[in-house]
Amino acid sequence: MADFRITDSTFAALQKSLDLRQQKQQVIAANIANAETPGYAARKLDFEADLRAAIERPASPVRQSHPKHIPVGAGGIDAVRGSLSMQRSDNPAGDGNSVSVDEEMLDLAENQLLFEAAAQALKKKLSILKFAASGGR
Repeated sequence: MADFRITDSTFAALQKSLDLRQQKQQVIAANIANAETPGYAARKLDFEADLRAAIERPASPVRQSHPKHIPVGAGGIDAVRGSLSMQRSDNPAGDGNSVSVDEEMLDLAENQLLFEAAAQALKKKLSILKFAASGGR
């Protein structure tokens, strides 16, 4: 019997992208909320390079059977978590806060646009599946 799947790697990549963009939105919102907090270090969530690498190198068919085993190959799209980094302060005010509201608003707008694009692409893929399931009607 053939291995039948309704979804593909593009579907999984779009789902993971939406999840990570939602997390990035929370990080950006926390930065903006703490823009006036002395000593607050701005955080950045980066995942785009990891997601791109996972898409280009699919998961290995070899699975770890024990948590202490050394992982073999790429973990696939599901393994992408992103990396959270803290920005050091270059603020001339000297309060230790590293949040730039202008940069955060720019990141917020970019993240929102990319989230919306991924959501629209996922919606389109689902409508194609619905069309196929309905027999082309």
